[in-house]
Amino acid sequence: MVSASSPGPGLERWIEEGRATVLDIADMLGVSTDSYTSNPVKLVPYLQNYVSRLPLSDFEQSDWVTLHSDLLSYVADFLIRIHGARWVVVEDLAMPGGYRYVIEATGREGEVRRVDPADILANELKESPVEISRLLASAELTLQLVPHIAEDR
Repeated sequence: MVSASSPGPGLERWIEEGRATVLDIADMLGVSTDSYTSNPVKLVPYLQNYVSRLPLSDFEQSDWVTLHSDLLSYVADFLIRIHGARWVVVEDLAMPGGYRYVIEATGREGEVRRVDPADILANELKESPVEISRLLASAELTLQLVPHIAEDR
């Protein structure tokens, strides 16, 4: 049985591949590693410009897989660098391996919460246009890392 306290199958490799992916994206978009690692928010306008120009209606399956991987890596790395979140392995019998990787963070109220960035990304990709800032905000709100603003104001 896999639990969040055990390192789990391939977790370190998963973490390293995600970091490498996001650093490659930053480099591809002209954001230096030093600039990105000092403040991951600096990537938002560059990534937004890139995503906004993609011909999503012409995407093939492989294009979607790449975009999904790129955005998932960025959301996770943003949460890790800005909010001190971490990847953990949780049991999920619905998955082929019986586990999945999720992001865990301590929210504003001190409660530990988990989210699969793929779920946040799936919701964002239903929207048009894809908004990087909305994607990040959704992840922060799901983990309760930022306060909710009352809608009746």
